[in-house]
Amino acid sequence: MTLPTYPPTRCIEPSLSWQARERLLLAPYAMFSIHSEGRAVQEESHPYRGPFQRDRDRVLHSAAFRRLSGKMQVFTGDMGDYHRTRLTHTNEVASLARTVGRTLRLNEDLIEAMALLHDIGHPPFGHCGEDVLDACVKDHGGFSHNAFALELVSRIEQRHTSYPGLNLTHEVLEGQQFRSDKNSGTVPMLEIQVVDACDSIAYDAHDLDDALKLGLLQWNQLQGLGLVQRVMRFSSMDQGNTAHRRQILVHSLIDLQMGDFIQHAILQLADATELDSKSVQDVGIQLQMSPELESDKRELEAFLFEQVYRHPRLIEVRSRAATRLNQLFRLLKAYPQRLPERFKRMVNESGIEHTVAIYLAGMTDRFCDEQYVAMVELGRESAQDWS
Repeated sequence: MTLPTYPPTRCIEPSLSWQARERLLLAPYAMFSIHSEGRAVQEESHPYRGPFQRDRDRVLHSAAFRRLSGKMQVFTGDMGDYHRTRLTHTNEVASLARTVGRTLRLNEDLIEAMALLHDIGHPPFGHCGEDVLDACVKDHGGFSHNAFALELVSRIEQRHTSYPGLNLTHEVLEGQQFRSDKNSGTVPMLEIQVVDACDSIAYDAHDLDDALKLGLLQWNQLQGLGLVQRVMRFSSMDQGNTAHRRQILVHSLIDLQMGDFIQHAILQLADATELDSKSVQDVGIQLQMSPELESDKRELEAFLFEQVYRHPRLIEVRSRAATRLNQLFRLLKAYPQRLPERFKRMVNESGIEHTVAIYLAGMTDRFCDEQYVAMVELGRESAQDWS
């Protein structure tokens, strides 16, 4: 495909370049774009967008990113329209992470690119869908949404280029690789650590919010939680209606954790003002909340696991979703001619099991349900169509 040509871009004043902005704004321990290890396929630099800005835009404009709007975070669409989807959660994480990054003078563009990418590999029906696909291909490498995200942006997504993938920078891919293997023993870049911390802050507070709104939790169940007790000391949650109280709680939970993380990070980085990004990793600086708040946070997460993620209404949803994904996997494995043409071509290279898994993983919740009806329920009535 031949791309149109345009007049040359007007020269950008040196004082306005992304290199100059980073030199002015970033701390020495931040990851500077000019120090990036680059891309698998070399590209010319852009006159007014740094490499991490371009990564952010490539993720933002990808088909896989758009599909996050149709993938559940914890709760499904038939439970209402208030609760988070993977897309709204991702945007919330990006917002929190950029705030932390700006305060600590880290590279916001890199942080935002990694935040937008971090959940892009989730299959339909959240962690339940991931567990099903992992079991289906356990003898063929297994399935992980974090590893699948890397495959999406490196091989499956297609831009206007002649080669597949988004051709993201080494650093953005490194951030996603860390999520795939947190037990590697290496200390990640500070920007990666910020995204990881803000992901946790966002889903703890927002899962609690959604569960209260949907009636899966009641206010009296929260009274013994350390984090809730902390915010109640400083917030007037006894005033106003239930919705107002819930909004105050969620805001206060996020504000408390963000403030604590930032304050503790500033202390941790106080002696690192002469170190660059790589040196900070080498000396093993790992940003975290204060031990007291971290303990209360673990208590909240244990509570959410028992009272929300294992709630009977969600177990029922997961059971139904697991059955559908399992049956779709078996049918498509047995009848690969029902795969879209693009995925048929992948079979020889990747194997039928892995190909079916990545096809299913790319589906939204609704499309997965529709395919189940079309292939399984209607397929039973016209079995000859499978031949």
